[in-house]
Amino acid sequence: MIERVLVAMDGSDLSERALRYALNGHPDAEITVLTVVGGASPMMGQAAGIALSDDGEDGVREAAAPVFERAREIAAEYDATVETAVEAGRPARQIIDRAEEFDVVVLGTHSGSLAERLFVGNVAKTVFQRSPVPVTVVR
Repeated sequence: MIERVLVAMDGSDLSERALRYALNGHPDAEITVLTVVGGASPMMGQAAGIALSDDGEDGVREAAAPVFERAREIAAEYDATVETAVEAGRPARQIIDRAEEFDVVVLGTHSGSLAERLFVGNVAKTVFQRSPVPVTVVR
């Protein structure tokens, strides 16, 4: 039985679909929404901004806030609540590192613009290949 679900969200429509899938498919499970900020981007914008801020931890939490707000809105539609977690760094690595604490990982097939996907790489593919627990990829 699936008791703990990790849902990776980045604010994209597909990550919202992943959360909806988890809420619908695992209504009795504890769902944790993980967002990873400060990772590589085509111009290193988010990573550089957080690194140069006076308090990197506050910058990470601030960057994650809109994703968590949306996750809570979606969960409320299902009369559910979600836990939240934020990490800084490379998305695939952070998701994989947290995965062993859960029964399954749920994430969208891709996110962002084509340029971001080409630069950052395919997070879903990497997580699927390296996760220590089963992975559900939602499209």
